[in-house]
Amino acid sequence: MTAKRAIDFIGATFGLVIFAVPMACVGGLVRLTLGSPVIHRQTRPGLHARLFEIYKFRTMRDLNDAAGNPLPDRLRITPLGRFLRRTSLDELPELLNVLRGEMSLVGPRPLRVDYLEKYSPEQARRHDVMPGITGLAQINGRNTLNWDERLALDVWYVDHASLWLDLKILMKTAVKVVRAADVDRGRHPGDGEPQIAWLADKLAGL
Repeated sequence: MTAKRAIDFIGATFGLVIFAVPMACVGGLVRLTLGSPVIHRQTRPGLHARLFEIYKFRTMRDLNDAAGNPLPDRLRITPLGRFLRRTSLDELPELLNVLRGEMSLVGPRPLRVDYLEKYSPEQARRHDVMPGITGLAQINGRNTLNWDERLALDVWYVDHASLWLDLKILMKTAVKVVRAADVDRGRHPGDGEPQIAWLADKLAGL
């Protein structure tokens, strides 16, 4: 067992113990507001793009249009679901994925399977490491990042991964969760600004 895997296993076990009561409360609220199932499962690509089922608390209703297609997320998500996503509580069941060896505490977030065909060969290197519950994109703007920015951070992590970097990412993630600061209000690359310069500025504090 590698040092990273050992830390992941111990951290996930400790996390499940610490968050057992909050997870039980969230599960009960989801059951009351949305019914079953409480856990949402979705297939995602992991290490070397191998597929696995990611676990999350359910945040949306099952609402379809006349043709049977799911309505947009903004129409299906519940107030509780918005709160769970804003506080990242919906992602706590992913600790089980970490225990199963399908995810790490830190790494590029596993995105949807249909995104696989959109990656350039360079961007596809994000799958050279285990996907994580949190990562560089999550502490540097999260959903405010555009596609290229987010994947550039993922590839940077692949090239610079270390236990010390993981520790700093976990610490910064904890601060953002406590502050509910999922939105990066810092500088973004402007028109014509080289991405490498923006990336260096983003990572200067790591």
